[in-house]
Amino acid sequence: MFENLRYLVVGAGITGSVIAERIAAVLGERVLLIDKRPHTGGNCHSSIDPETGIETHMYGSHIFHTSIEKVWEYISRFSAFTSYRHKVLIRCGGKTFFMPINLKTLIDFFGRNFSPDQARELMAQERDAFTHPRNLEEKAISLIGRPLYETFIAGYTQKQWGRSPQDLPADIITRLPVRTNFNTDYFNDPHQGVPKDGYFTLFDRLLSHPKIEVRTGTDFRSIRDQVPASCLVVYTGMIDEYFDHRLGALDWRSLSFEWETLPTCDFQGTTVMNYGDVDVPFTRIHEFKHYHPERREPFELEKTVICREYPAQYVPGREAYYPVNNTRNQELLAGYQKLAKQNTSLLFCGRLGSYRYWDMDKAIESALDLFEREILPRAGKGSAK
Repeated sequence: MFENLRYLVVGAGITGSVIAERIAAVLGERVLLIDKRPHTGGNCHSSIDPETGIETHMYGSHIFHTSIEKVWEYISRFSAFTSYRHKVLIRCGGKTFFMPINLKTLIDFFGRNFSPDQARELMAQERDAFTHPRNLEEKAISLIGRPLYETFIAGYTQKQWGRSPQDLPADIITRLPVRTNFNTDYFNDPHQGVPKDGYFTLFDRLLSHPKIEVRTGTDFRSIRDQVPASCLVVYTGMIDEYFDHRLGALDWRSLSFEWETLPTCDFQGTTVMNYGDVDVPFTRIHEFKHYHPERREPFELEKTVICREYPAQYVPGREAYYPVNNTRNQELLAGYQKLAKQNTSLLFCGRLGSYRYWDMDKAIESALDLFEREILPRAGKGSAK
């Protein structure tokens, strides 16, 4: 397996799969791709529920969306996408609202009509109080005002991160758009959808090149000593774990999932329902049949598959989902990145290797850029097409 091996990619999620595809397709080189899980696709992995025929996203909902044309052009080579536009609702205090906050949310929350100008004025009332927000709470209040923050953000954030919003960086909240029109879409990107034939098919096609050898159920630590010294290792796993946590462990948040098949055609009427109240232990419920309204068979069946998502503290053995980007962890990351630079046959990348939260399109963009910037020059090749 390792004889004359020049390229080893650790982790068969989006980043690792894209890099493996580029090595095989552009360089024409054999590449070994391994993953400790029993499947490819990483957290994007989906499968067909055998009882209902519903495609389920096994690690929480994944909707592809992008404004990056080179990413859209690249990933569209391997799958057609549906026209699905993601919409999210949130239940708070016994009522249901659209998220992210938009004109419809404001009208339903305050019980009166607003023009866009009135909405902007309403949410700007407390902006001057936090001209230099120090944490997530102050940043959120400066963006939307205290009543909206306390209803829609405070409880959900407390559950998601397991700590007070006052102890979280301000920039976390900037990922959530705020609108003063009736656009209820969750994302603004022009390209949105889910793979028509499923994420599992997308990854099968992405990794179909004959020069790619895929080995799932293979932990890097079990084969580490067998890798030739001359082999370039592209590592998408946790950077601190690679170095046996010698500087300390980076903090992550994790998730757990509770699955249920229910005897009803439609449980909640939408794909994702968030739950903002602190006394509700889960943060959201996914109902997967709604991602494919074009597939009529699941809607003709009086059964549906739902999944409750619970935030959890990361401990070894769980999956790591969200980095905790505070000062302590950023300093620790810098230390590990310094160690990584000492090995010229090792590249860290991806969500875990970079200690960053990325949407799927940003992960693809990063992988394509890494291939162009680091791997192509080492192989003595020009720019990839």
